[in-house]
Amino acid sequence: MPLAFDSTCELALAPAALWATVSTMAGVNDELAPWLRMTTPSEAAGRSLADAPLGEPLFASWLLAFGVLPFDRHLLSIERVWCGEQDATGTARWGFFERSRSWMQREWVHERVIRASPAGATLRDRVWVEPRVAPLAPVVCILVQRLFMHRHRRLRAKYGS
Repeated sequence: MPLAFDSTCELALAPAALWATVSTMAGVNDELAPWLRMTTPSEAAGRSLADAPLGEPLFASWLLAFGVLPFDRHLLSIERVWCGEQDATGTARWGFFERSRSWMQREWVHERVIRASPAGATLRDRVWVEPRVAPLAPVVCILVQRLFMHRHRRLRAKYGS
């Protein structure tokens, strides 16, 4: 059974401006620093996820602990991207739906949705993870939760709340 995690933060930045930052690998790596870094091929480094081909592997990335120690190989695949489109409630949203896999994770599903809020933007991350080694599930759950708590702390530090 996949592990699930859900986290939301309020940020003092307009949704489109927030999306412009967090939709790039440089933005992702800024959120992950200093604990983790994802390698990126040069042709994808400055591009937005909005430009990614949908439903096919985008690229393979080394996950580097402390930015230098490789510990996993992640095959990134984006299935959907929203860039200001309205959802079923008529609310504009920005974000993506990723379905990837890695050497350690049979499946990694990450949905990030950004919507306007009185403070500026609400960013919500929902993650489902299915580890390849089932007995490690409790450890993976704790690590994923802590990683996203860290990412949201970094975003709040940078953009306020």
